[in-house]
Amino acid sequence: MLLEYALVFLGAAIPWFEIGLVIPLGIIMGLSPFWVMFLAFIGNLSTVIPLILAFAKVQDWYANRQEKKGEASSKRSERAKKVWNKYGLPGLAFLGPILTGIHIATFIGMSLGASKRWTFIWMTASLALWTLIFGVVTMLGFDLFVHYR
Repeated sequence: MLLEYALVFLGAAIPWFEIGLVIPLGIIMGLSPFWVMFLAFIGNLSTVIPLILAFAKVQDWYANRQEKKGEASSKRSERAKKVWNKYGLPGLAFLGPILTGIHIATFIGMSLGASKRWTFIWMTASLALWTLIFGVVTMLGFDLFVHYR
């Protein structure tokens, strides 16, 4: 069972899996909702923090990668920029996990001028909120499914 919880942590840390997939899967598999949500939150945050701290290096790497590919920007990046222009960092942080993924939202926010401190605060708050939403909705939905078979 310890391996399953470790997989929740690792799955949440991987971009594009993140909390939106890992939390429902962990709860549906019968793991403790509290520990699934806690480990998913910590796992996802554990990869966001290094991204914030090493932003300059990641930005250079990403620019070189895009240049080699010949791409100007992706659809996800364009969506994130639209959210940024309309709602700023708080909007990007709270909509990012469902529109682009928290990692891309973090990167876009910082590349558009957000400070490390505020990016950390808003992304952490967003992850906490979405962790609760995904966990509670999964538990309620799973409960509803079990009771009405």
